[in-house]
Amino acid sequence: MTDGTASAGVALTLTDVARVQRRTVGVLSAAQVLGGIAFGATISLGAVLAAEISGDETFSGLAAAAVTFGTALIAIPLAALARRRGRRVSLATGMIAALVGVVLVVIATGSRSFPLLLLAFLLIGGGQAANLQSRFAAADLATDASRGRDLSIVVWATTIGAVLGPNLTGPGEILGEAIGMPPLTGPYLFTIVGQFLGILLYLVALRPDPLLTAQRVVAEASTGATRQLIAKPDQPRIARYAIFAVASAHGVMVAVMAMTPVHLLHHGATLTIIGVTLSLHIAGMYALSPVFGILADRLGRIPTILIGQVLIAAALVTVSFGQDSTLAVTIGLTILGLGWSATTVAGSTLLTEASAEARRTRRQGLSDFTMSMVGAVGAILAGVILGWIGYGGLALLVGVAVVAVIALAFLGRASGSEAKAETEGDADGVGAQQ
Repeated sequence: MTDGTASAGVALTLTDVARVQRRTVGVLSAAQVLGGIAFGATISLGAVLAAEISGDETFSGLAAAAVTFGTALIAIPLAALARRRGRRVSLATGMIAALVGVVLVVIATGSRSFPLLLLAFLLIGGGQAANLQSRFAAADLATDASRGRDLSIVVWATTIGAVLGPNLTGPGEILGEAIGMPPLTGPYLFTIVGQFLGILLYLVALRPDPLLTAQRVVAEASTGATRQLIAKPDQPRIARYAIFAVASAHGVMVAVMAMTPVHLLHHGATLTIIGVTLSLHIAGMYALSPVFGILADRLGRIPTILIGQVLIAAALVTVSFGQDSTLAVTIGLTILGLGWSATTVAGSTLLTEASAEARRTRRQGLSDFTMSMVGAVGAILAGVILGWIGYGGLALLVGVAVVAVIALAFLGRASGSEAKAETEGDADGVGAQQ
């Protein structure tokens, strides 16, 4: 096989596709671990560096904001590059941008340049955009029976890096000090190594390229079973719903999560308790994603999205009415992570199979852009809302988005057995109404 296809003139069989898919999921999962370590180590010090270099704690949140906006800005160009050159080049390019950003963080810290620091974190968003796109790469060659599971396995792999990354801060600072790096930049040594190994893994091991292979299967004249795995009827209405559901869940999650440390701190919680709460929340986001992937495959994509929305609603009610209890807030944040996971896994799967192959990568890029922008705006507005109606009021207010996702599912007749039929190419239900 070449970079993304089999030898010229040789038709791909179901066995060929299955073999490439297994390899693809394995490579993507390994790269997600490396990317997660790099990203976790980077973000854990971003706010500290922003406050230190700017001289004003008011600007500490701009580091995370810059990464989020960078993720949004790079998402669509990265998807377009994937369409032209394949996932291998696209994912490696995103991580290269992040690697450049990390180097600039060290330079900006040494030169005490705040504008350069923000530019650096903007570029680091490229790595996050690549991490997001990798879940779609896992679905390029997946079958209807395993698409949700394969996508969720790659999402799950992020857990390892997300947990290990922040814990490398101490050892990294010791190493950085030993070789004369600027204060607080030592942990970025692990980031640089993680990004470099991730780039190398994509360029060397992601062969054949899953997206180029999928494009070739669709382009083949054959109308057999292999082609039918990839070539899906275009269902733009369902695709728009999937984008909305994923972005909505992300916006709700970010808005509540961003304000939780502030709320708990004002209620006397220690930094240790706050750290445990956020760790459990992150575990909820990633650790059980394969469970939701399997549910999406067996119950249907939209039923699983609705399960996610019910979990999010339960979380919002819990943190709103239990806002004075640290335990209740911790439980609520954990459930919120689970709801986000169910919606993101099922929604991403639904978007992939509701889009014809020719439109798929563009919509995936649009989804990541929308998701990141909604998250960034949600984090900014959450602070204003917190000061206006408090933490409990914030949780109830963002619940409007949950109601909208659930209502649109039923108004569009895109739930239950109809939704499952549509994702399998049936022309009934919502798909027939377009």
